[in-house]
Amino acid sequence: MPSELQKKRSLSKRLQDRYRLVILNDSSFEEKFLLKLKPIPLLIGVGATIILLITFVIITIAFTPLREYIPGYSDTKMRRSLIDLAVKSDSLEYELNLKTKYIENINNVINGTIQPDSIPNKPGLAKDYKSLINANKASKEDSILRDEVEHKEQFSLAINNGKTATNGISSFFFFTPLKGSVTSSFKAKDEHYGVDIAAKDNEAVKATLDGTVIMAAWTTETGFSMQIQHSNNLISVYKHCSVLMKKTGNFVKAGEVIAIVGNSGEQTTGPHLHFELWYNGNPIDPQDYMVF
Repeated sequence: MPSELQKKRSLSKRLQDRYRLVILNDSSFEEKFLLKLKPIPLLIGVGATIILLITFVIITIAFTPLREYIPGYSDTKMRRSLIDLAVKSDSLEYELNLKTKYIENINNVINGTIQPDSIPNKPGLAKDYKSLINANKASKEDSILRDEVEHKEQFSLAINNGKTATNGISSFFFFTPLKGSVTSSFKAKDEHYGVDIAAKDNEAVKATLDGTVIMAAWTTETGFSMQIQHSNNLISVYKHCSVLMKKTGNFVKAGEVIAIVGNSGEQTTGPHLHFELWYNGNPIDPQDYMVF
């Protein structure tokens, strides 16, 4: 019966029993080592040791180079190299796009197919010119006023001064391309074959006569420039504009907006229009035919 009672004891009571771990000499039965144990402290110690070992292994794998030897983890240096390569490739792609656009613009300039509003960093390109052009459209009252002015000034604007070379255009009525101050007059001896008209930036430039645009392009010296072929072998030239509103081959009417005043090109020091008239291949003074 006592043995059966001992077997039936609860687990909690068994855990409270004391145990001894004894190491004896097999020959002399001499006691070499004695360790007194209790089940509960032993289980707690073993559990804590296992937890500490697991924690140590996790920390070692997560924060030391040893994790590189575990399948699925990548090399730290390799990851940094990949990030650097990604940044460099992105920068190279950006630079390549800039170079490609630059080459396309150069080709457009050489071929004469340049689009004015496609060139960045040019003065006035961020402006809303649609409203500016609409503002310059003649109203009914303005048309009446123009008719009166044309009727009154049609005899004073065609000044011949005895020059037989301009007899073919003496009856023309020239529409003033821009109202402003003449800062430099016509001086053929100094190779200045036109007049410089200073005006506010972004003022509209108008065609002086009906005609066809024979050149509308960008040059280093004169910036955005335009040439219009009129009747009787007459050509008008407009230089240093910020924007050209017409393309080569377009037909324009007298007084129609063709460009915007600017400061483009190397041969300029401020917003103005350089305006020239050529008749039969010879330059003529625009101030002999119109008032600016």
